[in-house]
Amino acid sequence: MRLAAISSTVFFATLATSCGGTATPNPGTRPQPQEYPLAALVASRAIVTPTYALRVAPELSWSSSGSSSRDLLRAMDDDIAAALAERGLTRGWVLPADLATSYKRNPTYASDPYALAEEPLRASSFIAGSRLTEPLASQLRTTIALHENARVVLAPIELRFDRAENPPGAARATLRLALIDPRFSEARWVGKVQSDTASTDPRILSRLLATRLVDLIVSR
Repeated sequence: MRLAAISSTVFFATLATSCGGTATPNPGTRPQPQEYPLAALVASRAIVTPTYALRVAPELSWSSSGSSSRDLLRAMDDDIAAALAERGLTRGWVLPADLATSYKRNPTYASDPYALAEEPLRASSFIAGSRLTEPLASQLRTTIALHENARVVLAPIELRFDRAENPPGAARATLRLALIDPRFSEARWVGKVQSDTASTDPRILSRLLATRLVDLIVSR
């Protein structure tokens, strides 16, 4: 256990040297270290939980698109998995589909990845250094115990679509995330990624967000 604690401390000391909130690398310049606040995940990998919550601005009339809240959240999960795979980062990572399989195999022990108690993470007061509350702290400790090669959890907390001025009916998207150390029940990083364009298609925006997220980890 002491070795695990030391390993975790070294990982987060490395992370802290480049920690930040949002990041939007400029493809025309050489990336600087601070542009990749989650770069330590290239070596350490992570468990990625399902996207927890969705918020759509009421003035966006997307009800006719046929996309339910569940569909949009699961699409965000799929786009994150695809963006990680595109950069060669899926080996050793535990993604939402893996968590669902693990839960089906261990329903009496594992936590349902789609029913994690993440609501407190949506508060604006939840920042780096914040402690997890129960039952989420225990849920994530159990998740880590079932996947021993991963030490941290990357949690997409909230996917938000806000109205854009143009074109009519278009939105811009934001994804808020937290990097959590379940062994210490603490958030080590909290930040967000945003789409740099507007679209009337939420799937286009979710793919942009997934790319922005992976941009925090590694260059293209």
